Amino acid sequence: MSFWQGKKALVTGGASFIGSNLTDALVERGASVRVVDDLSSGKLENIQRRIAERKVEFIQADLREPGVARLAVRDMEYVFHLAADHGGRGYVDLHQAGPGSNLFLDGLVFAEARRARVEKVIFASSGCVYPNYLQGNPQETVYLTEDVVKPPYDADNLYGWAKLMAELTLKAYYKELGMKAASLRYFTVYGPRGVENHAVIAMIAKAFIKQDPFEVWGDGTQVRNWTYIDDIVRGTILAAEKVDDGTAVNLGTMERITVKDAVNMVFEYTGHKARIELHPEMPTGPLNRVADNSLAKRLLGWEPEVNFREGLRRTKEWYFANRRPDQVKATLSGMLTER
Repeated sequence: MSFWQGKKALVTGGASFIGSNLTDALVERGASVRVVDDLSSGKLENIQRRIAERKVEFIQADLREPGVARLAVRDMEYVFHLAADHGGRGYVDLHQAGPGSNLFLDGLVFAEARRARVEKVIFASSGCVYPNYLQGNPQETVYLTEDVVKPPYDADNLYGWAKLMAELTLKAYYKELGMKAASLRYFTVYGPRGVENHAVIAMIAKAFIKQDPFEVWGDGTQVRNWTYIDDIVRGTILAAEKVDDGTAVNLGTMERITVKDAVNMVFEYTGHKARIELHPEMPTGPLNRVADNSLAKRLLGWEPEVNFREGLRRTKEWYFANRRPDQVKATLSGMLTER
């Protein structure tokens, strides 16, 4: 029998890209799932089938509004907290007030979870908690281990600071109040249901509408380890099963892929041919962000199963089957800097 059979789980932000995939996985494992989402960036269509099957209870509401968080956590055993004001690199760099509200949102959800005596809180953190000063040289081979997040902290914009504060809060809740918790540091997640404000989907979208010249932010040498959605979801669920003490764990592939490499793979899979136009004046984020996933292997028995080339192929096929060029052309420019 599955660990999750009959368990009651709340997924905040559960209509979002990652949240809806996590919701599906929990339902498939036998959990009774409640989703709360204000649909500011999530899409009801992502979980509509589960609602119709009566496998998911859906609450459309903003967790920051009075009483919503208390209602959402009521009778829940596990809280997967993914709800956040967030976007891609353009949004994170150009907007601070929105992500700043996550400080309030996270604290409220954690306080209400403790008050309701939930079994555990599982928090979606980010590679944005890592010190900027370690990520400045794309020529260095650097793998970020969890223990380098320490004083002096140097998180990535207010979004990263909010994620860091949430991690530290959950550790304190476990140590001082006994509330079980785990944090997962997601590294550049992509896959089906992703949206165009994140790099991989944006690249696919530009090829889909046959953009020429093909615009690339930065000089293309930025290094990332894009991580496929199925691996992220599996790691998150394993952490919910195995981590209690608020430990933060990286979920990333350790593949070192430059933006230029990713663009060339997109061209290969889509057949698109275009002149690449670099835009170093646009937001690029850290120049060298790659996870070390050895702790995830040790604590969770987790390692990624989908490499970037295969994940990109799957994502391209999903995107081309589910998008219309006219709609993408109308919204892409705004999506690159908004939620």
